[in-house]
Amino acid sequence: MALRDVTGAVDFGHLEAYTLNDAVVMEEVLRIFQQQCELWSPLLTTAHDGWRDAAHTIKGAAAGVGAGLLAAAAEAAERGDAEGADLRLDKVRSAMNAAQHDVAAYLHELQLRSLRG
Repeated sequence: MALRDVTGAVDFGHLEAYTLNDAVVMEEVLRIFQQQCELWSPLLTTAHDGWRDAAHTIKGAAAGVGAGLLAAAAEAAERGDAEGADLRLDKVRSAMNAAQHDVAAYLHELQLRSLRG
């Protein structure tokens, strides 16, 4: 995976500005985002009573790294009523997968940069 694989699901310019382009901080923020996705994604189903809480948490994590589409999808899921929630949660999971793909590619690039010195 390489930086060329980034799809645009995450605005890394936002992250770079937010972290003052500090690679160590960027990596930490992205790792926390990955952990949040791993922790909360199993709850993104109406079969679980905490699906709104999961969507809310994912919304905040996504906004923090610049994953605007994911943040918007999570907000729509969180605010919507129970009817149609499954479809909205599908959109959250899809946007989360895209964001995680971009994050993995960006983290790979950060690791390559650190090896180059």
